[in-house]
Amino acid sequence: MPSSSPIGTPSPGFLSPRYRVLLAGVFSQILCIGVARFAYTPLLPVMQQQTWLSDAQGGWLAALNYAGYMLGALVAASLHSIRLKDTLYRLTLVLAVVSTAGMALADSFWLWAGMRFVAGFSSSGAMLLASGLILHWLISHGQRGELGIHFAGLGVGILVAALAVELMLHLSFGWQAQWWGFTVLAAGLLVPAWGWLPRPAKPLAGSSGGSRPPVNPPSRTFMRLMLAAYFCAGYGYVISATFIVAIVEREPLLAGAGNWTFALVGLAAAPAVIVWDLIARRFGYLAALISAMALQVVGIVLPALTDNLAGVLISAVLYGGTFLGCVSLVLTMAGRLYPQSPARMMGRMTLAYGAAQIIAPALTGMLAEATGHYDIGLWLAGGFVALGALLLIWLRAVDQTARRLDAEAKGSGS
Repeated sequence: MPSSSPIGTPSPGFLSPRYRVLLAGVFSQILCIGVARFAYTPLLPVMQQQTWLSDAQGGWLAALNYAGYMLGALVAASLHSIRLKDTLYRLTLVLAVVSTAGMALADSFWLWAGMRFVAGFSSSGAMLLASGLILHWLISHGQRGELGIHFAGLGVGILVAALAVELMLHLSFGWQAQWWGFTVLAAGLLVPAWGWLPRPAKPLAGSSGGSRPPVNPPSRTFMRLMLAAYFCAGYGYVISATFIVAIVEREPLLAGAGNWTFALVGLAAAPAVIVWDLIARRFGYLAALISAMALQVVGIVLPALTDNLAGVLISAVLYGGTFLGCVSLVLTMAGRLYPQSPARMMGRMTLAYGAAQIIAPALTGMLAEATGHYDIGLWLAGGFVALGALLLIWLRAVDQTARRLDAEAKGSGS
């Protein structure tokens, strides 16, 4: 077997080309998600303590971040050339570094707003573009197309962000110094994320996957209920993702535990895709998704019910272990329903999920500023996720597509 990839650079002896490509995806997740997107979560209480940033303004900055992600998702979905997708992926890596550095330049709301928007745009590179490029490379090289390792990078990224902030706090770094520290980290992550993913070869004639058997498209009932349920899931996901550190730090008995709680979220999220894939193979996609959302409801509302450290840590595990599972299960269903063009359903689902992520943090920030706490926002988020689970139970009962998907999942697991 040749020692170098036919379409990429030679791999070092200690890493096979497959693992170089998969680790490029992991590093892109740590850079674009862990640093550019989620460093804001543990740094939010620091910025609020050291600047004029209010709860409402913090919520609006988070909303703009998710608006940027939606734009990135729309641009990614509009591209059909694998070469253009690769170019945009590399651009998002650079934007992740630039937007991280931009947060440290001045304490200007409009500067921060622009940088959060750009950071959100960059995160679409790791979530959507990198996953497609990695699958393309794996399939074109006769490898099994799986993304469990790639998406584990999201959990690792959250863990890295939380631990980095905790370390820099111990070193007495202010908010600007911490953003500069993240910029240095981002620049280092850019190197393997860029260099270890080879540029794609031109697709071979007849290799578009047209030999796959056609499938019946999902019914209108399926799509409407799935879109509504995924909107609810997006609303619940974003509240804890944005405010969990600030929520914990505001409890007098829990002060100092916020970053460790966020680190636990990342630790629980890292294996979540693989775990929920195994559950789906045993019980079906819809059953797995309903279970994940039910557990997520408990994880979201626990901090509103207790200021006990054990309760908050259980919340972190339940939330971290389910939110990414929900995303991966929905994306897998999209691939099953549209094997020749999964982007069709993925795009609609991303719009539903993303719209909730724009609305939820802005509303929660305003509620927190008006009441002095996040409890109402947490209960609202938990209520939305519970509603989403109920919609999926209804969907499972009334729609043939849902039953067919569950049967396929169980069949692949046998």
